Amino acid sequence: MEMKGKTVIITGASSGIGEATALRLSHAGANVVLSARRKERLNSLKQKIEDNGGTALVVPADVTKKEDFKEVANKAKEEFGSIDAIINNAGLMPLSYVKNLHTDEWDTMVDVNIKGVFNGVAAVLPTMMEQKSGHIINISSSAGRKNYPGGAVYCATKSAVKMFTEGLRMELAPKFGIKATSIEPGAVETELTDTITDEEIKEGFVSQLEHLTPLQAEDIAESIYYSLSQPHRANINDVYIMPTEQEQ
Repeated sequence: MEMKGKTVIITGASSGIGEATALRLSHAGANVVLSARRKERLNSLKQKIEDNGGTALVVPADVTKKEDFKEVANKAKEEFGSIDAIINNAGLMPLSYVKNLHTDEWDTMVDVNIKGVFNGVAAVLPTMMEQKSGHIINISSSAGRKNYPGGAVYCATKSAVKMFTEGLRMELAPKFGIKATSIEPGAVETELTDTITDEEIKEGFVSQLEHLTPLQAEDIAESIYYSLSQPHRANINDVYIMPTEQEQ
């Protein structure tokens, strides 16, 4: 897909992978629709993009609310006339041992990491089906392929995203020309670890990251750009990207 003039919705755009992706795609000429809950950070990013000659639209939203997501899609289409791609990037990672029963955090991960992706797809799919084109990119994780102690619920949510994405490809690509890609990074230097509240796991998990050079958000943005920029005949199903120093 040629990026110039295409409209791309990005959730979780206020920081990390979302912010880096917005900068990368706007630099390539895409109209980026920035969505997250932190409006002030979105406005700051919009200004940065526009100062660099890009085009951005800010639509604050909570991905767990269907009506919020519908508003994002409606405003994107009203402003730019199409929805060519969506990057379902918003996510949380409050790791904890199951025995500690952080059940409220389990619910939040399901709501954001899984239902948030469902809501994004539901909001853009009618437009993409009408266009007979589009690209749905969901941010899963290497944790969607393998489990580890403390990650039972988080890994389950990311595995769900990976499986959902493959289902989208099978149903939508042949009939409607809508591509679907699962991006599956290993350790990335973002704010994700800030959501860990389980003290029993926090110290050990964070200390593990200190012994390797993690991926940067810009690395993931490049993998997203690569997936989007392929010709119509080619669908990148999965991008599994790991830090060189990470063993598993």
